[in-house]
Amino acid sequence: MSLLRKKDVSVMMDMKQHSKLARHLSGFDLILLGIGAIIGTGIFVLTGTGALYAGPALPISFIISAIVCALAALCYAEFSSMIPVSGSVYTYTYATIGEVVAWIIGWCLILEYGLASSAVATGWSGYFQSLLAGFGLHLPTALTAAPGAVPGSETFFNLPAFLILMVITLLLSLGIKETKRVNNIMVLVKVAVVVLFIVVGIWYIEPGNYKPFAPFGMSGVLQASAIAFFAYLGFDAVTSAAEEVKNPGRNLPIGILGSLAIVTVLYVVVSAIMVGIVPFKQFEGVDSPVSLALKVAGQDWVAGFVDLGAIVGMTTVILVMTFGLVRLLFAMSRDGLLPKVFSDVNEKSHTPVKATWILGTTAGLIAGFVPLGTLAELINIGTLAAFSLISIAVIVLRRTRPDLKRAFKVPFVPVLPILSVLACIMLMFNLQPFTWIAFFVWTAIGLLLYFGYGRKRSKLHQ
Repeated sequence: MSLLRKKDVSVMMDMKQHSKLARHLSGFDLILLGIGAIIGTGIFVLTGTGALYAGPALPISFIISAIVCALAALCYAEFSSMIPVSGSVYTYTYATIGEVVAWIIGWCLILEYGLASSAVATGWSGYFQSLLAGFGLHLPTALTAAPGAVPGSETFFNLPAFLILMVITLLLSLGIKETKRVNNIMVLVKVAVVVLFIVVGIWYIEPGNYKPFAPFGMSGVLQASAIAFFAYLGFDAVTSAAEEVKNPGRNLPIGILGSLAIVTVLYVVVSAIMVGIVPFKQFEGVDSPVSLALKVAGQDWVAGFVDLGAIVGMTTVILVMTFGLVRLLFAMSRDGLLPKVFSDVNEKSHTPVKATWILGTTAGLIAGFVPLGTLAELINIGTLAAFSLISIAVIVLRRTRPDLKRAFKVPFVPVLPILSVLACIMLMFNLQPFTWIAFFVWTAIGLLLYFGYGRKRSKLHQ
């Protein structure tokens, strides 16, 4: 039974009251934080990959992924308004299902946030090098990509990907107020660039490119949804900032649901325009599909702005995902499940500076040595597992603790949470077998770490 010991919600709330983290975030800041986390590699890079599976039906794939995320987002909104404590779904599961399940889900979130930072940094590197090439500047081939990432080229290390993660790590170590300001400015810039693409690109759609609409049938659409799901990752990172939010009961649901709604509209419109301009087969091997669409339309000047917007956009994703990773390990360390170094808070910046540098450097090295395609599917399966468990946790807590105050409630419980679980499982089964093998290996490593270290050092055990 010690494996299923639960943290009392009142104890969690007391921890929040005595938290050393500074509270500077409003509802508007959280919406921009969510948009900052979501709009990035998904729209600027993986739309091309998704088009190869779904064809012109790519917008449908984005809608399916958005529905899956929306179901999970409702569950996140209820928990975040009820337990506004750092740690996201790890914390919520600890209060409802038990310690070992919370550990597993925390371990899955480490896979999501950590690899997402690395994966997006890899995409950022591609756009940054494209921008440099426009000025006639080129890096040595060996430092442009991870080993084996470019067929026929001798690549050793992705230097730009590593360096951007080091810059982000430095910014995060300065404090939440500084991080918020930089994120807000960059998010407004990248949304403006996406709107510019829509305004210009809509006039160059060729209706013939939409035929056949779904060349690979519903199977292709669902496969593209499993890939497009990566494009929505990040809204859950908003909940990681719970202890740094003013009026979290009101502002956290606004940040989660508001950012997801805005991004869904932008994704569907952009993907529809993109496949309308360029025949979907031409996206094979293309790292910058949005820029390609504008170049095909003869709007090279806008393509330059899109490259810049992609660089800014992916920078905010790296920022928020690394932020979420640091706050997750902060919560797990504070509970005794990980070494204390991850929960040490700097007295000056009010942030976990040591954890920030450890995790930022690790993510940078992964980005330098591991190709993007391998990272994307691993992130998806870890996130889908997390979404499934939080949906189950909503049902459990409604039964076991109906007395808890909820500023936001998921409607139609248990129907919507059950639909959320089924939708996540559907997308998980559309991932490659290698992804499942890697996920089971990652989970096994996590369990070994829990039983070898975390279980006996847990604050609840003591």
